[in-house]
Amino acid sequence: MRNPFSKTYESQELQMFDFMQGIKFFERLRQKELARFLPAMHERKYNRDEVVFFSKDPSQALYLIRRGQIDLTIDVRDNFETIMQLKRGEAFGENSLLENAKRTYTALVTSDEAELIVIPHFAIQEIFDSNPKIKAKMMTSLAEYYNANNQRLFRSYRESFGFFSLRQMFE
Repeated sequence: MRNPFSKTYESQELQMFDFMQGIKFFERLRQKELARFLPAMHERKYNRDEVVFFSKDPSQALYLIRRGQIDLTIDVRDNFETIMQLKRGEAFGENSLLENAKRTYTALVTSDEAELIVIPHFAIQEIFDSNPKIKAKMMTSLAEYYNANNQRLFRSYRESFGFFSLRQMFE
């Protein structure tokens, strides 16, 4: 039986919760916790070849892809090398969950258009400050995300042994 005192949500909000829960960083959150993000979210449209942010920029927002494709690139000797292609239902700018972080890659729109949901860093930090459980759940997801990236990096290194030295990561 449904609790008569629990909040009911509009169908638009429920659709947004479903969308958000499909994204790694929100997968552990309940509807009540996801609802905390709704007032901070806004949609933004981008066109092909538009840069969402550059490497080394301050990490000012988390981006959720509603529609379109985004390439995450790194600058290697004046060339942009794609390290990952993202599409609907994926997020980027994940280091905006951390304080005082800078972007590690450039995010570029590669579809004709992209529709992104933007969640500003300051709003995320306000939610984290007032709700440590949300912060703990999202930081656990972030740690898992970074762990998976490290595993891919090390696998790639093993497969291309000799092209670079992992020791350089720690110098």
